[in-house]
Amino acid sequence: MVREKILVVDDDPDIRDVVTLTLAAAGYDLIEAGDGEQALEAIRSKSPSLVLIDYMMPKMDGAQVCRVLKEDILLRHLPIIMLTAKGELSDKIHGLDAGADDYIVKPFEPKELVARVKMVLRRTTQDLDANPLTRLPGNQSIQQELQACLDGDAPYAVCYVDIDKFKSLNDRYGFERGDEAIRQTARILLRAVQERGARGDFLGHIGGDDFVIVTAPQRADAICDQILREFDAMAPSLYNAEDRKQGYLVGKDRQGSVVQFPLLTISIGVVLSSERKFSHVAEIAEVGADLKAYAKSVNKSLYVKERRDAP
Repeated sequence: MVREKILVVDDDPDIRDVVTLTLAAAGYDLIEAGDGEQALEAIRSKSPSLVLIDYMMPKMDGAQVCRVLKEDILLRHLPIIMLTAKGELSDKIHGLDAGADDYIVKPFEPKELVARVKMVLRRTTQDLDANPLTRLPGNQSIQQELQACLDGDAPYAVCYVDIDKFKSLNDRYGFERGDEAIRQTARILLRAVQERGARGDFLGHIGGDDFVIVTAPQRADAICDQILREFDAMAPSLYNAEDRKQGYLVGKDRQGSVVQFPLLTISIGVVLSSERKFSHVAEIAEVGADLKAYAKSVNKSLYVKERRDAP
């Protein structure tokens, strides 16, 4: 079972020690930060399940960190518990106004701290169908969106998105770099949908490095074009200078043979309702997987609407 990670943010190392020892004994993995700027860096690189943050800190206080997170679509659902000084009602109010999910007053009882953490994590899990890494809608929401397409009369396009050669990046640099690649990709997809799509378009995270976009057929080309362009501009930044210069990674394939893996590309299979009549969500996914596999057979970023679209 994967242990949930909690980020503890406080400029007082003694407070951090008390909190981390208490929560570690309760079965959580702990990350620490000494100020608001370190907290944001840790959130984006370590993907905690919850943030426990002091209200009063140098550089950025807890309320400022909350506001930054709530303005980021990929992080706005991250649960936050604010630590406040005893009797400072204004701190509690400002923290909750900034987006904190709960608060706890210092000094606190260890049992109360653990109970609050469990409550907020449980409530977040129950209230949110979202991928824990990107906070994008998960499989239940995706199924509902596709079923709504089938039940409606409007034409639709379903874009199945997959990162190519993702395993080679994970193997070379570790899962944290892989997580960063997925988050960066999610941001690119989100920006493309926001800028090239329309109100009501949908973006979901199936899991791993797989995403799905639902839009109108006339908007699919512009969305996919922007995704390919921005992904190809972003992908080299995930590699160190030497690997970036040579343009590939050396590793082993699934058969154990040493091979050269090109840098990351992205493939998209676009399913159009105008091409055939679908009666079940699984049929849409099957066609999308076939088109995506065809796009992946070409060693560059590509989207395919029909088999004849591929070079």
